[in-house]
Amino acid sequence: MVKTIKQSIMGNSSSRKAHSEVIVAGLMSGTSLDGVDIAFCLFEEHKGHWHYEILAAKTFGYDKAWRDTLAGAHLLSGEDLIRLDRNYGIYLGKIVKKYVSQTGIKPSLIASHGHTIFHNPSRGYTFQAGHGAYISGITGIPVVDDFRSMDVALHGQGAPLVPMGDKLLFGSYDSCLNLGGFANISFTKGQERIAFDICPVNIVINYLAREQGKSYDRDGVLAKPGRVDKNLLQKLNSLPYYRFKPPKSLSREWLEMDFMPFLHTSSVSATDKMATVYEHVIHQLLKVISRNGLISVLVTGGGAFNKYLIKLLKKGSGAEIVLPDKMTIKYKEALIFACLGLLRLDGKINILSSVTGAAKDSTGGALHML
Repeated sequence: MVKTIKQSIMGNSSSRKAHSEVIVAGLMSGTSLDGVDIAFCLFEEHKGHWHYEILAAKTFGYDKAWRDTLAGAHLLSGEDLIRLDRNYGIYLGKIVKKYVSQTGIKPSLIASHGHTIFHNPSRGYTFQAGHGAYISGITGIPVVDDFRSMDVALHGQGAPLVPMGDKLLFGSYDSCLNLGGFANISFTKGQERIAFDICPVNIVINYLAREQGKSYDRDGVLAKPGRVDKNLLQKLNSLPYYRFKPPKSLSREWLEMDFMPFLHTSSVSATDKMATVYEHVIHQLLKVISRNGLISVLVTGGGAFNKYLIKLLKKGSGAEIVLPDKMTIKYKEALIFACLGLLRLDGKINILSSVTGAAKDSTGGALHML
């Protein structure tokens, strides 16, 4: 029998028992703007050991209107941005409600990452659209959202957030590499969990694919015929970010200001740009794997389905590159945000200062409930 959130909230965190079984919905919208990943996840915790099962998962693809709206949201006026935040929360609530109807599964909690519009921790702010109060109002289910703000308030990067989930749910692997819009990695070094963003991946590959009339580069078919341009590659690999030590994180702002100008000003063909970006991504990934002596790397995210990208990674790496089942590859981030939401509900640490550079560990996320 699933333990309800109401039962979990009763009593303080030090006196109540650990969850026996709880179903949490994790929501994730990434920088690639493919859509919203929803994962209904069953968690069980016993004496600090976590077990999970993804009961059902689906990607609700964005239509053109939502894709265009979210892509241009950083240009909106203050009032229009607030309106978008609320309307997007209503949208998320409706698709959760729809998926509950389709599956017959009703979660006890929703953990929503939202869609990142601004992320500039060096200037003290981050913003993910999709207000949790509106998700809760539509679904009638408690919601945790706004996971990043507390860490930024503590002078952290507010990213990456997945390392705590990696540690609890995938601790048997040496490291966890996510190939999403940006690549990020987490691993244990000494007594600390280390994590950081490595480089852009799908956000740039998809951009170059759209210039060639495709939504993405399926299995690298657009990159394979191209030739690597050494001049462009050298410029990309020389970006200052790659010399910074963790904690560090990437954002749309960095991409637009630092990375994309080199692509825009390059005179090489679109195919050669694509091949060069692949080479750049592999170079940065292999550098991180090699420098940290990683042995087994669990790879998830949309890029894990790109056979050509994975082939290049396996060819160049001395580490074991592990691809889990398709459900985990595609929905791992939604799964982990479900886990982070549950930790927030229990008042437990879900963001690590060793990862973000914050003044201290924290319990991130705002709770909304009727």
